[in-house]
Amino acid sequence: MPSQHLELSAIANLFTPSIAQLSAPSGSLIWLIWFGYGLVFLIALLILFFVLFEWQYLSRQGNLLEVSNINWQIDEYKPKFYQLRGEYAATNYTKNLDVFLIEARAEVTLMSKDNLAEVKQDVVIRSRHEGVESRNDGYWEAYIVKAGYTTAFDILINLEGRNLRTLDCAWVRLHYVIYGPEGRLQRVDHSFVPLKFPDANEPERWHPTQSADVMAVRTHLLSPLDTPVEVIRRYVLDHAQPGDIVTIGETPLAIMQNRLRHPSDVRPGALAKRLCYYFLPTSSLATACGLQVLVDEVGAWRVAFAFVLGAIARILLRIRGGFYMLAGKQAKLIDDVTGTLPPYDQFIVMGPDDPQAIVNEILEETGLEAAIVDVNDLRAVAILAATPGVSQELLNQALLHNPAGNAAEQTPVVLIRPNYDYGSGELNE
Repeated sequence: MPSQHLELSAIANLFTPSIAQLSAPSGSLIWLIWFGYGLVFLIALLILFFVLFEWQYLSRQGNLLEVSNINWQIDEYKPKFYQLRGEYAATNYTKNLDVFLIEARAEVTLMSKDNLAEVKQDVVIRSRHEGVESRNDGYWEAYIVKAGYTTAFDILINLEGRNLRTLDCAWVRLHYVIYGPEGRLQRVDHSFVPLKFPDANEPERWHPTQSADVMAVRTHLLSPLDTPVEVIRRYVLDHAQPGDIVTIGETPLAIMQNRLRHPSDVRPGALAKRLCYYFLPTSSLATACGLQVLVDEVGAWRVAFAFVLGAIARILLRIRGGFYMLAGKQAKLIDDVTGTLPPYDQFIVMGPDDPQAIVNEILEETGLEAAIVDVNDLRAVAILAATPGVSQELLNQALLHNPAGNAAEQTPVVLIRPNYDYGSGELNE
């Protein structure tokens, strides 16, 4: 029996490694472990390289060349001949990259209530590159704009025909192509040149209300070329007296601030494409482009957050309007296409930027109390901003019937003359 037991122990030892054998891995196992460490390190290095490479790419400035309209002026203004001249600048904002301006052409749409079949137009672009002679054949020669430099060019428009005085404005679309590290990109710049100017001294047409007399003031077609103070000086000051209040519609103010975007320049994302279906068809956020403009203004996270909480509040608590409260003022102020008069009916118009600063400037420059308002034909008056001397109750009563109109009246400014001293409540005699 003892010998048999010894034989079995010897056999078991053949198949059972010792503790020393277990604690000392073989050479192939060591190689496998180091290979795993090396593979993990290599993968981490590749990920780090990719992250740094992508970060560097995203921080590149690309084709950062911007074309902007500096000014438009009417050189000749005869009954049968107009000559318009627009000054443009193209600036390369990159630090060390050349960007090419390889194409430029202008397209003009004339706005009038009359037939324009007999009106002829001739449009020419003249470059003003430093050291380069401008061509006379209308051909745009590709030009390199060095990093940090600006070049300039003019658009000349000659209009000829009978009864040009019926023209309201010229909508100028500058189509241009920039070329550089980011590739070949097409861009469009929009300018609006007013051509009809109402007489600032035309007879006053006051309309009485319960608290004040109001007068809607006609202006030319306002554009980003205008400023609120200049408009008031030109059309309002001769009719105003101390104690009057001047109001400007929020949409005309936004247009003067160039807060409008053509749908072709808006790139709707996944969020806007999906959420727009949940708004009423009459809402300016019921299209992907309209909602994307809001996303670009306030951020995708805020829009998504406002939508989710607004939906919960409406379904569970029966509270309406939660989205607009959470998404901010711009959600209510955006006007989608067709929301205003031509040619701005082709654009998405945002709400004005910092309206309080505007009314403060009007008071300082003209001495008139001022307010920025949003009024419609449904007797809804929203006051976006007002100077300290303005009574909200008086504005609500004076603007209740929307004296500026909601169509194409072209009366963006309303002058209000209180018929009582709203500080003391005494009637003016």
